Amino acid sequence: MSSNVTRRSFFKGAGLAAMGALTAGTLSGCGQGYAAATPANPSAGDFGGPSWLGAPPVIDEADIAETIDTEVLVVGMGTGGIPAMISAAENGAKVLGIDRQGTPHNVREDIGAIDSRLQQASFNEFPEFRIEKKEAVEDIVRYASGFVSYDLVKLWADESGAMVDWLTDIIQRDGKLVMEFEGGVGDTSDPGRDKAFATGHSPQKTDAVAEDEEWGFAESILAYAAEQGAETRWYCEFIKCETDESGRVTGVIARDVQGERPYLRINASKGVILSTGGYGNNLEMMEDRQAWNQKIRIAAPGSGGNPTGSGIKAALWLGATMDPLGAACTFNRACVKPDQYAGDGVLGRWFWFGEQPFLKLNLKGERFCNESGPYDYMLHSTIMQPHQTYVDIWDANHAAQAEAFDEVGCCRLFPFPNGAKNNIPMQVVDGMIEKLIEDGYVQKADTMEELAEKLNLPVETTVASWKHYNEMAAAGEDTDYYKEKHRLMAIDTPPFYGVRTGAWFLATLDGVTIDTNMHPCDENGDPIEGLYLTGNDSGGFFSVSYPNLLTGLACGRTMTFGRRAGMLAATGQA
Repeated sequence: MSSNVTRRSFFKGAGLAAMGALTAGTLSGCGQGYAAATPANPSAGDFGGPSWLGAPPVIDEADIAETIDTEVLVVGMGTGGIPAMISAAENGAKVLGIDRQGTPHNVREDIGAIDSRLQQASFNEFPEFRIEKKEAVEDIVRYASGFVSYDLVKLWADESGAMVDWLTDIIQRDGKLVMEFEGGVGDTSDPGRDKAFATGHSPQKTDAVAEDEEWGFAESILAYAAEQGAETRWYCEFIKCETDESGRVTGVIARDVQGERPYLRINASKGVILSTGGYGNNLEMMEDRQAWNQKIRIAAPGSGGNPTGSGIKAALWLGATMDPLGAACTFNRACVKPDQYAGDGVLGRWFWFGEQPFLKLNLKGERFCNESGPYDYMLHSTIMQPHQTYVDIWDANHAAQAEAFDEVGCCRLFPFPNGAKNNIPMQVVDGMIEKLIEDGYVQKADTMEELAEKLNLPVETTVASWKHYNEMAAAGEDTDYYKEKHRLMAIDTPPFYGVRTGAWFLATLDGVTIDTNMHPCDENGDPIEGLYLTGNDSGGFFSVSYPNLLTGLACGRTMTFGRRAGMLAATGQA
């Protein structure tokens, strides 16, 4: 947990040198109390600000090899950046997008929204899919324990449906993709503690490109941005923002990451939109902002960007403030071998099956919580357990049981009730499990005693926990932790399977304070003009837990706000 970071706390005092002299000359004279030693080479991070923040780099004018003029500059061509580019271009602006990578990476495809055309068309057949905005907004606030801006949450609720309609028209323009509404809310006859909302939308390939692995959602919307006149510059790394005398952002300093790595100045007369993706790969920021999530994190190889907090730091250097609490989107989709524990630095494997609410035990062989609910509830409970690691246990009936669980969102392994495709089918997941068995992660056994031994669990306690769980399943009631009856099923048919599980880390969710015009705000709540933030650079929307039962909420928020930022920058409305 960290206190708010602001430019005032960052540069507090009459200058670093003066502050160093002050601490050396006065604090050491305060009786026998603690006196901080003056750093040999003081930096702003040594006085009131976190060390990861540092100071904006000083770039010599002689090192700037190129100047580019545009109207709207989008930094980061991903989930938020590409919609921002499209929106700005559609509203008549000259648009340039830059990204330090060579292609768009990990553009998300589960898009959360309320009142899209696709949703509304389903209500006659599936009235349970209808969403009351008030209920959804209040549930998001509940997940965050109130650490949110109501106005931002309501903005998503009010504008996300139109955003999805807009995206639907874009991706269906050439017959290559179709948008599907992921209609599902779970078993309403046996509701659990947490309500699911049918918010998810997902682009799917048509037969026209079914076999084309080079074409997908990211390629479609990026191509449309180009059709609208937006330009791109890849392998171009953002360094910092530039401002005029009034403090308005006028452009950025960037750097080519190939060849001789020259610096360039990009002037953006109408605005700069930062969408650089949070700070998940900045370990210093992670340890400072959310050390608890590092304890359950397993590094699972996968594709994606390399978010280092560059956009967040750039806004803070200009005087912006940041959310008071670190937060992340963590899924229980990573595993380690039986002699390993979860934790930062541990290399494990992708385990998509981990979100299914089977029996889960700690490393003492004890059940410790309700396995059914938001993904990170399970993980947060795990933080309270030995070595922040738990074990998933299932049996030969796992496919039928997974279907009966009636999950929603991206962990669903079977088509949705309205016929929409799920992300990954059960057959593919079974193949993943077999590979994990071959590689020594998932263990397989004919008895629970043997499985416990293979997982390095106490045999007697593990077997007792398993038998008690099956007894409750037979009775139809979880008297320990109150799991829903339809997700409380006996694990009694060999072979038995088990694996040590922890958190797969999707993204950081805390960010810079913004207003509803997407401007970062200073400590007085005043906007920093000329600058807009979207995606995981921005804050005010999530905290404590990610509301994954509103499928695609993070992506929907990012795309809704990216679209809005592009429009506002291009038109000058705010």
